[in-house]
Amino acid sequence: MVKVALYVQLEAKPGKESEVESFLEGGLAVVQGEPATTAWFALRLGPRIFGIFDAFPDEAGRQAHLTGRVAAALMAKAGDLLDNRRSSRRSTCSPRSCPPSRDGRLADSLRAFDACSSRQ
Repeated sequence: MVKVALYVQLEAKPGKESEVESFLEGGLAVVQGEPATTAWFALRLGPRIFGIFDAFPDEAGRQAHLTGRVAAALMAKAGDLLDNRRSSRRSTCSPRSCPPSRDGRLADSLRAFDACSSRQ
């Protein structure tokens, strides 16, 4: 069940939007190899604004992701691709009082997470 999540908002430097999009698309294959990353979504929120939302069963899974290959690659490319003045706004989501999912399915866990996070 999803117990902790992470949302990171990134702003591409002008002219680097397609490179940021490609980087995020390539990150999916790497993240799929992380056993504790329950869900990972790369989002395009505007012409230069991107987001990453990930969910984990526990804090250890989140920390493993934050010290993993995608995070390291993003940090290595951040200076070239991202407007550092407006990037990396990171929010931590912890639905501590969420009801468990009915059968452990991801969709149920995310609905429970959404319901709880809207109450916080």
